[in-house]
Amino acid sequence: MKLFAGNSNRVLAEAVARYLNIPLGKASVRRFADQEIFVEIQENVRGEDVFILQSTSFPTNDHLMELLIMIDAFMRSSAKRITAVIPYFGYARQDRRASGRTPISAKLVANMITRAGVDRVLTLDLHAGQIQGFFDIPTDNLFSVPVMARDVKAKYKQLGNVVVVSPDIGGVVRARALAKRFDAQLAIVDKRRERPGESEVMNIIGAVAGKDCLLIDDIVDSGGTLCNAADALLANGATSVTAYITHGVLSGGAVARISGSKLQELVITDSIQPTQSVLDAPNIRVISIADLMGEAISRTATEESVSSLFD
Repeated sequence: MKLFAGNSNRVLAEAVARYLNIPLGKASVRRFADQEIFVEIQENVRGEDVFILQSTSFPTNDHLMELLIMIDAFMRSSAKRITAVIPYFGYARQDRRASGRTPISAKLVANMITRAGVDRVLTLDLHAGQIQGFFDIPTDNLFSVPVMARDVKAKYKQLGNVVVVSPDIGGVVRARALAKRFDAQLAIVDKRRERPGESEVMNIIGAVAGKDCLLIDDIVDSGGTLCNAADALLANGATSVTAYITHGVLSGGAVARISGSKLQELVITDSIQPTQSVLDAPNIRVISIADLMGEAISRTATEESVSSLFD
């Protein structure tokens, strides 16, 4: 087994390598003067079980091309098996045709990765579960809920006062999975516009008055909806609001928006390498998925089941 990494998340790759107690493989991923990507594998991989860790986060297209070219390089270097470990799968929000004459980009990206020569995909908290079916090769979609649950239990001494909140109807399954970990109640933020052009109204389904609310979701991007949901929960009597989000995309002014919000804390994983502004933010904290990803890689390499990692 050998683990290699592109440029998207070297910090996570190094942490996973430490968990596996193996060195991170030697590969050069660089750019020519015209910004074309060039990959050179700097050690023998013939007959090896190769894992490539690369999130397709910002800049999404560059990191996706790095992954594709790395896969091709390993395939042409006679690796026995190639697994793409993609903690954050970019383009996942384009999983369906929202209107006519539009693409299903998540399916296109899945096709590109498959055709490049990968044998297996290992990812985390896909935005839509059906994306697993976009791949014609074995694909494991891990969940970050076990990592979040451990953090919640360490943070809150009175779990009986915790309510898990889904920020929309579509996230109820994810929120319920966390709530079941400590028998917490469930609430939902129901967002709707009564008329076109009117501001969005947030109705809270469930009892949150006097409770410590945990908002759980897969992606935080601009942070606007998250901050609005926190305001709505506090307006309905919540004692505090903390958000647990798997993928901290945090585009544009998201960090400043969250820093100035009423959120007690935003907890994200390191599926996307955090920027310095994220690390410096007073109410944003990063928890690591390195052990989870490392254990999944180890079990894949030894042909063991990864099902227990969902427990």
